[in-house]
Amino acid sequence: MTVTTYQVEGMTCGHCVSSVTEEVGKVAGVSGVEVDLASGAVTVTSAAPLDADAVEAAVNEAGYELAGRVELLPQAGGGGCCGGSCGCG
Repeated sequence: MTVTTYQVEGMTCGHCVSSVTEEVGKVAGVSGVEVDLASGAVTVTSAAPLDADAVEAAVNEAGYELAGRVELLPQAGGGGCCGGSCGCG
């Protein structure tokens, strides 16, 4: 499993969250999308690394801009982004 957090600029309301969630969720390979309106963080879960251009195109289609990304690679031994060592699993 791959978890990547993207920074999205321009979201201001619940409708923004819905639009980004819907469009990013359509990208091939995406299994989950979580959007934090306050921070602009969009966390995307997938079985394998995604095509960053496809995610950016989806964010653009929703009407927003992608400002950056951080990929959290899975580690053996448990759930979550780091095998549970950070408290996420």
